Amino acid sequence: MVPGMSWTRGEPLTDVHRERLIAAGLDPEVLTGLELSEITGPLPEWWHEGGNALYLRDGFRLDQRLIDLLGFYPFSDALIVVATDITSMQALLVGGDRPTIFIGPDTSMVWGEIYCGGDSAVILSGGLVATSRAQVDARNGGSIVAARDQLWAANVYVATDDMHRLEDGETGQRINPYGANIRLGEHVWLGRDAIVTGHVEIGDGAVVGMRSMVRNQKVEPRTAVAGVPARLIRENVVWSGEDTP
Repeated sequence: MVPGMSWTRGEPLTDVHRERLIAAGLDPEVLTGLELSEITGPLPEWWHEGGNALYLRDGFRLDQRLIDLLGFYPFSDALIVVATDITSMQALLVGGDRPTIFIGPDTSMVWGEIYCGGDSAVILSGGLVATSRAQVDARNGGSIVAARDQLWAANVYVATDDMHRLEDGETGQRINPYGANIRLGEHVWLGRDAIVTGHVEIGDGAVVGMRSMVRNQKVEPRTAVAGVPARLIRENVVWSGEDTP
């Protein structure tokens, strides 16, 4: 137990929960060497009665404030795995049954927010730096999977859905995303105020420009896109976190 904290730790990550993370999109190699223990208390009675599971990486803190917020919406069979320090996050929320969340090593989301709905998944593999107020929202059975090494500037918004139904006035058919799947490859840079929503695939090494929106699109690896909607502006780019000439 971390000094000064009152959490009681139980068994390591079970095989069932490991397979659930992998099925949600986590690369098994990310779990290699991670020492995770289930938090068994003090947690409210409804947490245990609902079959929920919360794992924390050994040696890391977990803010009681974030746990208190989890009870805002009813849910059961939640799997939440925290393998980094998330004390700077603003909110971690789930809603509905069987949400799956993985926050990987070396992830920093200052004042960030995560929401995961029923039968949905948020998988942040690790090495993610979101400089300020990133919002990540998966719902309606959708998923957001970010591979390792992400750089997100301030106010990035990544969401599977629009949260409200928009339909064709004649056919009644829904025309906006519902339960979409978003995948960000390795070494992706999202510029300030970037929006990623709907069914999206962003390739390794890609860059999304400031105030751009990628919606129901595929962004090829090592390309730069910008605009609303995002359009290709450059191919064969290589970006670095270092600000050098």
